[in-house]
Amino acid sequence: MAQLSVNKNALPIVRELIDRSQAFGVTVERTGLGTTIIDAGIETVGGYMAGKVITEICLGGYGEAKLTLDCYEDIHLPCICVTTEHPAVATLGSQYAGWGIKVGDYFAMGSGPARALSLKPKELYEKIDYRDESDVAIILLETSKKPSDEVNKHIAEACRVEASNLYVILTPTSSLAASTQISGRIVETGIHKLTELGFDPKKILHGHGCAPIAPVHPKFVRAMGMTNDMILYGGVTEYIVDYENDEELRDFVEKTPSSASKAYGKPFYEIFEEAGRDFYKIDPALFAPASISVTNNRTGKSFSAGKVNTEILKKSIVM
Repeated sequence: MAQLSVNKNALPIVRELIDRSQAFGVTVERTGLGTTIIDAGIETVGGYMAGKVITEICLGGYGEAKLTLDCYEDIHLPCICVTTEHPAVATLGSQYAGWGIKVGDYFAMGSGPARALSLKPKELYEKIDYRDESDVAIILLETSKKPSDEVNKHIAEACRVEASNLYVILTPTSSLAASTQISGRIVETGIHKLTELGFDPKKILHGHGCAPIAPVHPKFVRAMGMTNDMILYGGVTEYIVDYENDEELRDFVEKTPSSASKAYGKPFYEIFEEAGRDFYKIDPALFAPASISVTNNRTGKSFSAGKVNTEILKKSIVM
């Protein structure tokens, strides 16, 4: 089997986003270094379709996203559903926002295929035994500020590619494209939580998940709170694994959902404010899907934990 390449595999999707930029509501420009910048919400509208495509790009092209609608008691919310047959590589190896990019006074969290070239964070790539080889790098920055040539050069050098072969996608948190692609991290959120608990992500064979998409809010902290709530209180996940011990698997599943956290039970905006707006003071166990179901491919047994919390979802949206 040939080595998977998240950057090479995602490139055709990036080119489609560029070629159909008007249809997707994004703008494209090339910098003096030749870096391609795709703006999906800073100075342009973006939207659900752009967010869907960006989700698939962040998965390295090894996942599929679909937009749908779901009912939460008396309200309907748009949702995104994600499926991948390469869970560890697509999510932890590409989609996970694990690269803090800081150059001067510029800071943004980087996610997407370029991480597999920079190996940020290295220990996560060691756990999944993966690294990419590509002369093209694709990165998503969740930011409201366009990166300078200095920032782009920093990213390109970390990925060992020419700056002219770097593609940078921008989604500010207070944009619909960002809301969509953040909810599109539902499968990754569950896999990351399992991995943090000590589960071997390479044993996950298939992943599927759905999460509602938060409406746009102009204030960053409120937008950040709502996008988190969509996963913590509305996200559902299903995984097929190959695991040797059903009792151990049951224990992993019971510890995975957001409800296993002592911080669970309030909209994320309130939790964040009570923590003095310090992420490091929030129980990390909170960052997980609302619900998880896992089936063991070896035994056929399935285990589930957690549930959708419609009450807090509604409170989050109308605060």
